[in-house]
Amino acid sequence: MNIYFCGMIGSGKTTIGERVAEALGLRFLDLDREMDGRLGYSFHRLVAEKDWLAFRELEYSICKHFAAQNDAIVCLGGGTVRYEWNTDLLKPTGIFILFEASVEALIDRVRAADRPRVNKDTSLEDDIRLMWENEKPKYYAAADIVYRTDEKAIEKETEEVADIILHDPRFSALRLGAGAKGRSP
Repeated sequence: MNIYFCGMIGSGKTTIGERVAEALGLRFLDLDREMDGRLGYSFHRLVAEKDWLAFRELEYSICKHFAAQNDAIVCLGGGTVRYEWNTDLLKPTGIFILFEASVEALIDRVRAADRPRVNKDTSLEDDIRLMWENEKPKYYAAADIVYRTDEKAIEKETEEVADIILHDPRFSALRLGAGAKGRSP
């Protein structure tokens, strides 16, 4: 069993994921980093040179790899759950936690990153707004748990997410590391 962190770009998946994985003694896997590692360069270049279809094909291959793992916190890409083939593959292998934040918070967090636009010829603000407006039901459909990430300090959010994992019976099959607090491995 894995824990899949999903959500829009800038929702805090990787930032919180690394910290929660460390706190619970779980492996940390990140789709964007895995993709960059396989490519040997940034996935931004892949999208620029070959467009989104090549990205989605590689994303699916990585999802197959993640589905074969166990006892990991897996941070999915911002759009991974918008494609049924990904959620159909991953759902039987773990629990999905949707990280949710206001569109304004997402825009503020992503502004510094030069990410490829899903909706071509749009501003960052319009791209994020359009994605959320058009795809919101897919994020909620994938989610087993929804956690809001724009209301507290990152340390508090990390603590709360770790606490959910430690105490929600849906996570009882996880083999936590020796350093995990609150439940024996």
